[in-house]
Amino acid sequence: MAVSKSNKKPQCYITVPSQIINSLSSSDLQTLLLSPKKKTPFLSVKFKLLLSNPRFWIFLLFLFGFVGMLNMWLDFDPSLLFSQNPCSISQERGEISTGSQLSIGAVNEKSIVNVGVKKERDEKSEFWKQPDGLGYRPCLDFSAEYRKASREIVNDRTKYLMVVVSGGMNQQRNQIVDAAVIARILGAALVVPIFQVNLIWGDESEFSDIFDLDHFKNVLANDVRIVSSLPSTHVMTRPVEEKRTPLHASPEWIRSHYTRKLKRDGVLLLRGLDSRLSKDLPPDLQKLRCKVAFRALRFNPSIIELGNKLTERMRSKGPFLALHMRMEKDVWVRTGCLPGLSHKYDEMINNERKCRPDLLTSRSNMTYHERKLAGLCPLNALEVTRLIKALGAPKGAGIYWAGGIPLGGKEAMQPLTKEFSHFYNKEDLALPGELEPFSKKASVMAAIDYIVCENSDIFMPSHGGNMGHAIQGHRAYAGHKKTITPNKRQMLPHFLNSSLSEAEFNQIILDLHKDSLGQPELRKTRRDVTKYPVPECMCNDSTIHSSM
Repeated sequence: MAVSKSNKKPQCYITVPSQIINSLSSSDLQTLLLSPKKKTPFLSVKFKLLLSNPRFWIFLLFLFGFVGMLNMWLDFDPSLLFSQNPCSISQERGEISTGSQLSIGAVNEKSIVNVGVKKERDEKSEFWKQPDGLGYRPCLDFSAEYRKASREIVNDRTKYLMVVVSGGMNQQRNQIVDAAVIARILGAALVVPIFQVNLIWGDESEFSDIFDLDHFKNVLANDVRIVSSLPSTHVMTRPVEEKRTPLHASPEWIRSHYTRKLKRDGVLLLRGLDSRLSKDLPPDLQKLRCKVAFRALRFNPSIIELGNKLTERMRSKGPFLALHMRMEKDVWVRTGCLPGLSHKYDEMINNERKCRPDLLTSRSNMTYHERKLAGLCPLNALEVTRLIKALGAPKGAGIYWAGGIPLGGKEAMQPLTKEFSHFYNKEDLALPGELEPFSKKASVMAAIDYIVCENSDIFMPSHGGNMGHAIQGHRAYAGHKKTITPNKRQMLPHFLNSSLSEAEFNQIILDLHKDSLGQPELRKTRRDVTKYPVPECMCNDSTIHSSM
């Protein structure tokens, strides 16, 4: 009688190894086949037989070994062996068997990738490691004598200092710092500095276009009185213009040469303050320098907002390194150095320098090669690439580059972009139209770069300069965030040594820079406290106790 299709049940088969079958007697087999329902005697007898058979144990060892190998190679789930539906197991295994070779290959490739990822993570963790700040923190405790004199100075309404600042944003910043300190030395109110129109970039920005004027006034309210303009009592006064301030002028020199004129006329006008005031001032005036540079000179809120947005867009890709690249045409001309891109570009720079010898600000009695070995030249993109790779920068590192358009354009940056694909500047990160309001304001664009660089995980300048120095000091004051200072003089001979293996070169570079990663560094004579704020503007527990 035929069985209907609807009542037909799927038949399942469990295979048993022949070694076990052979070990059973014919009577045992007969009992197994004919009396499956007599569970207790069958299980007890057969289980004892199986346990006493060494072949059974060999088979189990083989089975578990095979399952372990499957688990390692194919992510095999051993629990499937004990499923209540052995038919489904056979079906699923049949479906994946055709792709077993591909799966094993993919797993091997995955293992290799995982090893590479782990290695890169290890490199990252070391490269992004911040220096030990040794507990230093901002410490601007003015003396009782300074605070006592402050009351008279901020209430004075008879003396006013006017200054005209020039250059790029960072030069302007330095001159504003010195102007505030000179106003304090003279006991005069400081009129908001006048920005000279930058003829090179055509920038007509004023103080409030770049800096937060109200914040500037409020922070310095107890140190120097800041006024937006001359009062009506002094408007008709013709200010005495002074251009002869010498380099490294001391507070004594300032007082002896300007106090009498200032008392007589009520207004003093200073120009060309760049690096005129001495770097070695009494402790209170050094602290004032830091207060102006790190607390009072805050950028305009709209600039801060955009700079922070770009920072967050960079940080969304992971930790990042900010590079201040000095590879513009005028930099090569002024430093007496060559870009090294090609003979065409080197000739262009040489010809420009011959036509305008007055542009050369480096030592004129040195050849290009001598300047290079003396560490007076900016690093080019290839040198920067070799340096940061030797210091452990992972290939996937995010890099933000600040600075003007390099001579040679994209070609000049190729060594960096080839090695590090996550390479961005503000134009790459900004949304359409975000930079447009500032496109003709070079100082504002520099301020945006300054914010991103100051906020970066690591900062490195390819050449010194005002911006590199200012950011180095700002990062130190913020807790000694990692800042790489290229040891150009000592490392360049090794760049030229082709006999060094990569491992040897990397070790040499690491050794040369182990103490140049932003660790606390005591200021030395003739060094700017706004670049080296320790010990005048920062203290730790040991310096506090030693001064008590």
